[in-house]
Amino acid sequence: MNVSIASQPAGVNTHLLSRSVVVIKTAVLKLVALLAVLMLVFESTLLFTGVIFRYFLHKPIIWSDELAQSVFIWLCMFGAALALDRHEHMRLTAVVARFSQRAQAWFETLGLVIILTFAVYLIGPGFHHASGQMIVTSPALNIPDGYRALAIPVGLCLFAFIALSHLLAYSRWLDILTSCLAVAIVGYALWYFADFLYDLDNLNLIVFFVIVLGACVMCGVPIAFSFGIATLAYIVNIAEVPPSIVVTRIDEGASHLVLLAVPLFVVLGVLLQISGMARKLIDFMSSVLGHIRGGLNYVLLGAMFLVSGISGSKVADMAAVAPALFPEMKRKGADENDLAALLSATGAMTETIPPSLVLITIGAVCGVSISALFIGGLVPALVCTLAIALVCYLKSRSAQQGTLKRAAAAEIGRTFLWALPVLILPVIIRVCVVEGVATATEVASIGIVYVIIYAVILQILAGGVETSRIYPMLVEATSLSGAILLIIGVATAMAWALTQSGFSTTLVDFMTHIPGGVFGFMTVSIILFVLLGSVLEGIPAIVLFGPLIFPAAQALHIHEVHYAIVIILAMGIGLFAPPLGVGFYSASAISKVNPDRVIPKMWLYLAVLLVMTFVIAFVPWFSIGFL
Repeated sequence: MNVSIASQPAGVNTHLLSRSVVVIKTAVLKLVALLAVLMLVFESTLLFTGVIFRYFLHKPIIWSDELAQSVFIWLCMFGAALALDRHEHMRLTAVVARFSQRAQAWFETLGLVIILTFAVYLIGPGFHHASGQMIVTSPALNIPDGYRALAIPVGLCLFAFIALSHLLAYSRWLDILTSCLAVAIVGYALWYFADFLYDLDNLNLIVFFVIVLGACVMCGVPIAFSFGIATLAYIVNIAEVPPSIVVTRIDEGASHLVLLAVPLFVVLGVLLQISGMARKLIDFMSSVLGHIRGGLNYVLLGAMFLVSGISGSKVADMAAVAPALFPEMKRKGADENDLAALLSATGAMTETIPPSLVLITIGAVCGVSISALFIGGLVPALVCTLAIALVCYLKSRSAQQGTLKRAAAAEIGRTFLWALPVLILPVIIRVCVVEGVATATEVASIGIVYVIIYAVILQILAGGVETSRIYPMLVEATSLSGAILLIIGVATAMAWALTQSGFSTTLVDFMTHIPGGVFGFMTVSIILFVLLGSVLEGIPAIVLFGPLIFPAAQALHIHEVHYAIVIILAMGIGLFAPPLGVGFYSASAISKVNPDRVIPKMWLYLAVLLVMTFVIAFVPWFSIGFL
């Protein structure tokens, strides 16, 4: 789900200062990466140990959650710093990509200047917040909370250091000066007209959260920092509160213990790729369905449905399935552009399959039971999968795509035995959550241990587990997790600003009085989240607008699980809808095809998914029938 869509710098400046900066930055980030990976391994071990002691030994470790939460915020900030250095923060580049290379370089510099401004402005308030938390001690460990809160200013220092080092190493001095001038002019204008903007009441939100935020997003500034700079500008110029409130809200948003499931499920996805478990599943499904006309399309659908229930990350899902299936599908005559479109469609419709990171996120920020979301998301995803399967069937009747040779019974049996552990894993995850063996946060640690045991047995029996990939992929997992969690933290600050302004009350009032009652409200919600999903990406859209709109749904007596599933489906369509959806470009990149040629193939799949979203919206049983 989180994808690097920023271009890498074209080259390194050759003067001594730039070379020195690159050397220092590389050394610092290597240390940060090592610490982040150690924290990730520690968190996984701690949570799994907690499950064993609480559920099986009936001797709960009372301090485990406190320690996990303290380490978690450090993991979040270190991972976000790695993501910034590795160009892996979510951002919209569709607009900037239309300009010349020279202009793109200037916009990249502008983004770094904005990140540097945001980080430097909040470093002081960050340390002030941490020192204030020193008087608060944890109940079980009796450790000052300031040590945990210190992670935020340290992370801000890393952001500033990385942004500055990239500017010195990769940007032209003229670009740096003009970018700084542009930021200074906008900042001065907002300060100069602050009194006028204050008198506009809620209309000033358009300036900060539409014009400023929209301009940053369109210029390719990472979404987390776009949210941050718009919120900071509003608080400094309009709200009568100190800037430290931004740090406080980031701390609050990124410190939910349930969000620890995000990095753990990302690690689980990494281990699935390394262990080859996803490939075993595909081999089995191919042996069963490959001989049917268009059968490999059904294999792709089935594999995405099952793998989505394991890794929790759409990008990890697609990266695990597509390389294993596409070469054979192309050899059998499949259109590579249609395959990319089908891959995008499967990504869009499987967002509600547990343990999706989006389900975990919306449960955390909107106060919805994650266990209930895990149950409620399965049937809607199955309905959408069957609808896309029908499209594949109708298209296969006129296609010239070949089929695989029917597999012998012995081959099916052999592949089934290898795939059986993979088929069991989603069941283990769901049963552990539903039966109370582990929380949604802890259950990923059970999956991790399960996959490690599988990988060890596989290595003993057959070899082939690439242990050399483990550390680099764990670094990638911390980077991906940090990028997601920083968005959640900063979006929490932005949502707080919108709430304090009175906008949330106005929005709830507007949404509850839409003509058509529940029908009109659900229709507007679907359209809104399709648009938000395409512009902001899924998790930012959910984190920012979910808490604002959920009260309106509750006022209309719409079940919270049902509403959550509907907006997740709508958001998934936007995320994978061209021309802006970053998920669409991720699928195209994984498929190694030109996105422009995939776009015409997408509309049928998206139309079917949109129709099914409306069906699910107006038939609540699909979402809550098994609760």
